[in-house]
Amino acid sequence: MTQSSTTHSPAAAGEGSAAALDLRPAPGAASAATRVIAQTGAEVRAMLRNGEQLLITLIIPVFLLVGFTVAPLIDVGGGSRVGFLTPGVLALAVMSTAFTGQAIATGFERRYGVLKRLGATPLTRGGLMMGKTLAVVAVEVLQVAVIVAVALSLGWRPSASPLAAALLLVLGTAAFSGLGLLMAGTLRAEATLAGANLVYLVLLACGGVIFPLSKFPPGVASVLEFLPISALTGGLRQALSGGGLPLAACAILAAWAALSLTLAAKTFRWE
Repeated sequence: MTQSSTTHSPAAAGEGSAAALDLRPAPGAASAATRVIAQTGAEVRAMLRNGEQLLITLIIPVFLLVGFTVAPLIDVGGGSRVGFLTPGVLALAVMSTAFTGQAIATGFERRYGVLKRLGATPLTRGGLMMGKTLAVVAVEVLQVAVIVAVALSLGWRPSASPLAAALLLVLGTAAFSGLGLLMAGTLRAEATLAGANLVYLVLLACGGVIFPLSKFPPGVASVLEFLPISALTGGLRQALSGGGLPLAACAILAAWAALSLTLAAKTFRWE
């Protein structure tokens, strides 16, 4: 009885490994979702590395919350100052990140050719806007956590409608993000810097964030109610005081979001 044996030559093994390992290049764009996720990560890292932007988006809102709560500088009609201020400061944080910070950063990216280089990649105009908006949302999660923690330590006790508040924050983010991208995509970087800061100060003073709209003349107050910051501030005050979903505020923010994002998508220039 003979025993047969099978031998494997080194050459045959090498040929099998080479056939299994395909090193040929496979050119082509990544999927749209992958491109947006990669852009979102880059935007978040850029925001967190920018000290000036962090000052606008986080430190100033917290400073206003603590300062105006501790010092009796405003009259809220006998109610809790921190209860009145916290929704306004949350709205201010959304505006500072989605509008002011994003407009300035995007404007200078366009000036220095960053957007021009992105325009040569498979990233589309819509993909860039989606990536920037998602990055804004990620930073806002951090802002909301910090502001709520500070407010609670100051004695804030909300009767919250979490889903209503979350919907308002999303709509406010979309509205301000569209306005920021619209400004950054059409104006020069210097004009965007000046305009974004000016709008920030005007809306801070006239949007019900610190001072109630009731302090303005009735005719002026009725107009100011249609500003996105006023709708977001008033809507959050209603939602966080147990008043349910403010439909009027949601409608105003949705209209601003639809209009600004549509115009930004049509007019945004890479350079």
